[in-house]
Amino acid sequence: MLTKKEQRLRRARQTRIRIATQGVARLTVTRTNLHIYASVISGDGGKVLAAASTAEADVRKSLGGSGKGGNVAAAQIIGKRVAEKAKAAGVEKVAFDRSGFAYHGRVKALADAAREAGLQF
Repeated sequence: MLTKKEQRLRRARQTRIRIATQGVARLTVTRTNLHIYASVISGDGGKVLAAASTAEADVRKSLGGSGKGGNVAAAQIIGKRVAEKAKAAGVEKVAFDRSGFAYHGRVKALADAAREAGLQF
């Protein structure tokens, strides 16, 4: 019997295999109860081209006194921020890698915000 985490990692592995055949940069999302992390990883060498997370000091300030990074509002900020950083690094098209998480709630909010900020996927 697989644990919940093992099931998620299994789903993530399938997605990464499929994205690797496309040879494009991927926008990966990782979420924890407290924070959400997003990074754009190059398709060829696996280098991190852009990254953003709610653990960054200036993002925590913009979240207000609560500093809560585990909600939809925080995910939208991170989506916009990672898209801006990716465009600055010269990346327009990415493949969305949700790391086995359901496309719902925070993950969906981050994806929608990144699309609005100009990333194509």
